[in-house]
Amino acid sequence: MKRRSSISVLFAALLVLPILSMSAEGQELIEPIGNGSINWSTAVIQAKGIGAPPEKYWGKPQARPMALRAAQLDAMRNLLETTKGVQIDAKTTVVNFMVDSDVISAKVQGMVKGARIVKQEYLSDGTVEITMQMSMNGGFAQLVLPQDIKQIEPIKPIAPTAPRAQAPAPPQDQPSVALPKEEKAVYTGLVVDARGINVRPAMAPKILDENGQEVYGSAFVSREFAVQQGMSGYARDLTAAQSNTRVTNSPLTVKGLRIEGSGRSDVIISNADASRLRSASEHLSFLKRCRVMIVVD
Repeated sequence: MKRRSSISVLFAALLVLPILSMSAEGQELIEPIGNGSINWSTAVIQAKGIGAPPEKYWGKPQARPMALRAAQLDAMRNLLETTKGVQIDAKTTVVNFMVDSDVISAKVQGMVKGARIVKQEYLSDGTVEITMQMSMNGGFAQLVLPQDIKQIEPIKPIAPTAPRAQAPAPPQDQPSVALPKEEKAVYTGLVVDARGINVRPAMAPKILDENGQEVYGSAFVSREFAVQQGMSGYARDLTAAQSNTRVTNSPLTVKGLRIEGSGRSDVIISNADASRLRSASEHLSFLKRCRVMIVVD
């Protein structure tokens, strides 16, 4: 009976494993573009390519390397087209930068050529399928992020002032009354629940209040952090976003009311939530470090 029970438990565990794997994958935000995709949760652009050798080389030693080269060229073409569709901010995509600047166009193409091959398969019909990936962080982000994202210098501490003279003690017959101390919430990051308002991810999103005043955007972040990890992370699940290491252990969660702009990447939150963020202790510090998560459908 014990053996039968153990087999039943093992069988049940095997059934659960694929479900857990699917649910974890489903939390990632993947945007398909052309023959590729952008994984906004991992900041990775990916595309596949398929290649076949010329018919006259079938069955010959040159067939496989020629198919491999053709697949790699196809993957790079698809990766470049996908990269052009990356949304930078509410008004700009990568293709806009490439059209306006031959230098940026050449550098983007060079990065695509340097993308890494993460998978290659040799199929039974002699064709080869290659998967290539390129990170949106690092050099790519340095190239395309808006130039108004500047390096923010560390805030210098204010020198201590001379101690003030103590007020005279109250008379013995008038007991002192302890005044309540004003306490401000201390948050370690920001989570914006933007589900249901048709947000499109972008590399440089903005959070605005109902009056159109910027609560989070280029002026709030240090370029060092924006280049290294992106201005915000994206997720599909609210709980996963709130527990993400990016916002650490005590994030402020606010609700997105609607989107702003044709690019659909800027989110408006209530004036009350904007006030909570502005008054939160150390909020400029975690915004500078891009500790922001946006949850979308």
